[in-house]
Amino acid sequence: MSVEILMPALSPTMEKGNLAKWLKKEGDKVAPGDVIAEIETDKATMEVEAIDEGTLAKIVVPEGTADVPVNQLIAVLATEGEDVKVVAAGSGSAPAKAEAPKAEAAPAAQTEAPKSVAPKPEEPKAAAPVAASGERVFASPLARRLAKEKGVELSGVKGSGPHGRVIAADVETAPAGGAAKAPAAASAPATAPAAAPAPVSNGALLEQVKAYYEPGTYEEIPLDGMRRVIAQRMAEARQTVPTFYLTVDCDVDALLKLREELNKAAPEKDGKAAYKLSVNDFVIKAYALAFQQVPDANQVWGGDRYLKLKHSDIGVAVAIDGGKGLLTPIIRKAETKTLSAISNETRELATRARNKKLAPAEYQGGSSAISNLGMFGIKDFTAIINPPHATILAVGASEPRAVVKKGELAVATVMTVTISCDHRVMDGAMGAQLIGAFKQIIEKPMSMLV
Repeated sequence: MSVEILMPALSPTMEKGNLAKWLKKEGDKVAPGDVIAEIETDKATMEVEAIDEGTLAKIVVPEGTADVPVNQLIAVLATEGEDVKVVAAGSGSAPAKAEAPKAEAAPAAQTEAPKSVAPKPEEPKAAAPVAASGERVFASPLARRLAKEKGVELSGVKGSGPHGRVIAADVETAPAGGAAKAPAAASAPATAPAAAPAPVSNGALLEQVKAYYEPGTYEEIPLDGMRRVIAQRMAEARQTVPTFYLTVDCDVDALLKLREELNKAAPEKDGKAAYKLSVNDFVIKAYALAFQQVPDANQVWGGDRYLKLKHSDIGVAVAIDGGKGLLTPIIRKAETKTLSAISNETRELATRARNKKLAPAEYQGGSSAISNLGMFGIKDFTAIINPPHATILAVGASEPRAVVKKGELAVATVMTVTISCDHRVMDGAMGAQLIGAFKQIIEKPMSMLV
C-alpha cells in the first residue's frame, strides 16, 4: 500500500512551512533515515527524514513552495511490489481535487441561470452610492463590498480616509444600516443593544494605513514566517502576561578587570586564544547562578500550575541580520558551566542562529532569557517576556557614571539591568530577590569562578 508523506510539524508552534528543497527526485529509492527534503520553518531550515522504505512515486508539492500547511500531502511513496506509475497516477495534490467540482459547476450555472438574475446589473449601485441629498458618497471598492455584505448604508457612514472617503475600517465599525438605518433596521426596538465593533481585519488595516501615504512613496514588504510569528507571540504576550519591572544599577569595574585578566591568561589553541570572554558571558553565568540562589523564581507558567525547573537554562536573544527577526538559543545547565565554555557555546549557537541552522531543541524551553542591547549604546530598556518564560533580563551598556562611595563622589563603570516578571508566577518580593542575587554575583565576579 502506498505511503503518503505529509508536511511535518517541526515545532509545537509550527502551522505552515516552506518546502525549500527536495533532496530526492521521483523514481529514487528511499530507505528509512534518508534525508528527502529541506523544510524552512519560521525559526530554522530543517532536514526531513524518511520513515518508510520504498520509491518516491510522486512529488505533490514542488520545491520552493511557501506556506505549506502542516499535515498537507507533499509526496507519495510506492512500497515494495507496487507499480510506481500506477501510484503516481493515482495521487495528486489535495487543493487540485477540491477545486475540480467548482470548475465543473460554473458552466452549468451559466447555462441554467437566466441573464436577468446575473449580478452585473447590481454592481453600479454599489460602485457609486448616492446620499439622500443626491450627493455622491466616495468610498473604496473594499468598503463598498463590505457595506453590501453587512447591510450598511454608506450615506450614513462618516469616512476617515482622505477627503472624507469611506474606507473598509469605517464600515467594519459601523452598525448595520449606518447612521441612516435601512428599513429593516428601523423597525428594530429602540432599546436593542448596539452591536460591538467588529475587529479590523488585516486587509482593512492595510488599506487604512495606506490611505495616509501617496502611492509611489512606499514599498510593501510582506511579513516572512519568522516576523509573522514574532508579531503574533509578542502581541499575545503583551495582552495576556501581567508584567512588572524591576531595575538595578550594577558596578562592573571588578568584572571588567577580571575579564581582562582572564582573557590575557587564555591559552592558545591552533594559533589563537582558546576563549575570549565578553561581558555577556558573565551576565549569563551570573543570571544562571541567581536562579539557583532563588529556586522558587526558576518557574514557568503552565496555565493551571507552574513548572519548577531544576537547572538554569538561559536563552540569549540573537538578532538575525537585516532586521529579519531574532532567535533565542539556550545555554543548557548554565550554572554548571565555566565562563569559557559559556563563551564558546554562545558564539557557536549565535552563528548557527543567524544562519537559521538551529534544531528546535536548541531554542525551545528554558528558564528565562537575556536581551542585551549594551553593544548598541542603549542605557536601559524593558524587554517583553516570551511565554512560557516568567522573566526576561534586559541588559544595557556599561558606562562611566558619577556614584557615591563611602560618602564621597566617585566614578564607576555602571551597567543598568531591568528584569520583566510575570505576576502570575511571582510577586514583587521574589522578583526583587532574584535581581538582587544577580546584582550581588555580577559585582563580585570571582564568585563565578568557584
